[in-house]
Amino acid sequence: MTDFETVIRSRRVVTPEGVAPAAVGVRDGRIEAVAGPGARWSAREEVDLGDTALLPGAVDLGTGVYDPGLEAADCYREAGAAALRGGVTTLVVSPAPARPAVICADDLQAQRRAAAGSPVGLYFLGGVTSGSGSLDLADLRAAGAVAFQCSLSDGGAPDMAALDDAWLRKAMAELAALDAVLLVHAEDARELGTPPLTAEQRPPRAERRGLERVISAARSVGTRTHVVPFTAAECAALLSAAGSIGVGLSAQTCPHYLCLPAEVLDPESPAHACRPPLRSDANRKALWSALLEPGSAITTVSSGHLPAHGLYTLRWSLSALWTAARRRGAGLDLLSRWTAAAPAELLGLAGKGRIAPGCDADLVAFAPERPVSVPGVDRSPYAGRGLVGEVGPVWVAGMRAPSGDSGPPHTWA
Repeated sequence: MTDFETVIRSRRVVTPEGVAPAAVGVRDGRIEAVAGPGARWSAREEVDLGDTALLPGAVDLGTGVYDPGLEAADCYREAGAAALRGGVTTLVVSPAPARPAVICADDLQAQRRAAAGSPVGLYFLGGVTSGSGSLDLADLRAAGAVAFQCSLSDGGAPDMAALDDAWLRKAMAELAALDAVLLVHAEDARELGTPPLTAEQRPPRAERRGLERVISAARSVGTRTHVVPFTAAECAALLSAAGSIGVGLSAQTCPHYLCLPAEVLDPESPAHACRPPLRSDANRKALWSALLEPGSAITTVSSGHLPAHGLYTLRWSLSALWTAARRRGAGLDLLSRWTAAAPAELLGLAGKGRIAPGCDADLVAFAPERPVSVPGVDRSPYAGRGLVGEVGPVWVAGMRAPSGDSGPPHTWA
């Protein structure tokens, strides 16, 4: 009788204890054991990655899946395939834009049916609007919404319009009672220009004003709140100070805000669709400083994938983030913390984001020194760029993803 279905060995396995040589034993879709590289186990399949690292699959928080022109089921299949190619094994789907937007339990069930063919794990965020009542939010939570999302401006969609302060406080109070996290697009609508908006009409002060409103509301009702996305580095001190007054506030940024300064963008780049916009190179460098600060309140980094706005970022986000992070001395442990462990912890997804016994066997082979060239015709903001860090075989719940979904063929056993 074999000990495991699959054993994966690597000289660089990222576990909660750090990066070290290890063997990982998988059975029934879960990690059953993590031991030293010389562990003598029998398995139906054994994979030796050598120097290629083994990472926990990324948990992409707030992924936009809806792609105009595609049927809902195709949206999920396309996003899932892109996720696997980029080392993402779990999508936490934004409630909007979607058809229908997820603002009630029936909407969530409709999206879940459409997503049945997705090749990756899926969780859903519930949308909060000025029409969301306590029963709507409770029903969404009971139906499986792992957290909730709202906007103070146009970060969602027409069916998730901006919340004013009264509705923000009301929603926060309801979600505190449900012990649920609220994700907030924090640009203040009153600080924005008249649509259609240019980058100059979405200044950093819109984030500052919105952040002040979020802190004030969260301080009153005690709701755990996560600002998504956080881009204006000048607001980092304000974000950090929230903890000192007892506000459970954290934030997420995206690789394109950390990698692509506004000054170098091609006029036709899809990155111009980012909301908030990409900011200056000085802001980008300061954002890195804030992210790398010990105890930073910027805890998660996710793709910002939003096909409805022309942002196709899932495929390259992990490599882009690593390319910039390694230049600043960050290691694979931090990369996995930002992209896998922290988002899983935020949402209470106990089986996700870690390589440890009892966790789901969502695993990614990652060659951190291998150069990657993004095709010039790629739809992402990284088109034509040279990156470092190649995603190799990917396992979801212990099953190796088909090579067609995880990029070009690889030479690993």
